[in-house]
Amino acid sequence: MFEYTKQILTKVSFDKGLFRKELIKALQTLRKDERRLLKIWCFATFSMYSDTVIEVFRKFSS
Repeated sequence: MFEYTKQILTKVSFDKGLFRKELIKALQTLRKDERRLLKIWCFATFSMYSDTVIEVFRKFSS
């Protein structure tokens, strides 16, 4: 599921809103260890959306 999530996020990265929506969906389905890996991967791959990544991960962890 983790690899599939990476593919989806890469494909929707052209649109910030869609990226955010798919990231939220991914966090709902991934295991805890996969979520940590996804966070690191998102920061490394999508630095232009770092604010969105921070927001979504904060909201999800609360």
